[in-house]
Amino acid sequence: MNEALAGRVKRLISGSANRVVSAVEDLAPEMVMEEAVREVDRAIDDIRAELGQVMTRQYHASQRIAAENERHEDLNEKVRVALKEERADLAESGVERLLDIEAQIPVLESVLAETREAQAELEGYISALQARRREMKQDLKDFRSAREAAANAPEVVGAVETASGVERRVEKASESFNRILERTGGVGLGGSALGGSALGGSALDRKAAAATAELEELARKNRVKERLVSLRERV
Repeated sequence: MNEALAGRVKRLISGSANRVVSAVEDLAPEMVMEEAVREVDRAIDDIRAELGQVMTRQYHASQRIAAENERHEDLNEKVRVALKEERADLAESGVERLLDIEAQIPVLESVLAETREAQAELEGYISALQARRREMKQDLKDFRSAREAAANAPEVVGAVETASGVERRVEKASESFNRILERTGGVGLGGSALGGSALGGSALDRKAAAATAELEELARKNRVKERLVSLRERV
């Protein structure tokens, strides 16, 4: 998940109560409250958009795995036929392709697992934000009710006491929303960057690199031979 979006979600969910947003104390607290609800709505929309991208990657990875498994099964059968017909050259070529497929499938499965994990995380964020939005809407409703009650308080003897009670309700609603609107004291993510390390040291000596490549090729040919032997035993 995008780090900036994750930090934004956590800030909206956690809303520190240690500091108060000064905007709520001005002449338009209701406007600020409504904007806070809209911010949660925008965050939900952004997460849904990212969830859509994750689901697309998940679908493509799943399709690739199915296709590669089908190719592997088909090639495996063709190699068996080639061995029966004593076409070692065709069998060897087929085994090389089998090994290539087998090297790719674990990577594709890893991508699929990552997308499923991301899907669960994003869906959890959406649920949490929706719950927070319901709380904020209720706080906004309480604030409006308290303000209306304060405005309609009867001017009779003892009205000072009534107004004081209503004022406390307004203050309580404001403080509750202040915690939700907290924008500077929320939980954020660390500033470490992924994949930002620079390459250090000198490049490998060309001879050493060539020797390494040759060893890898020898190992690959050996795996092909071992697979051919194994398949011959099953023919």
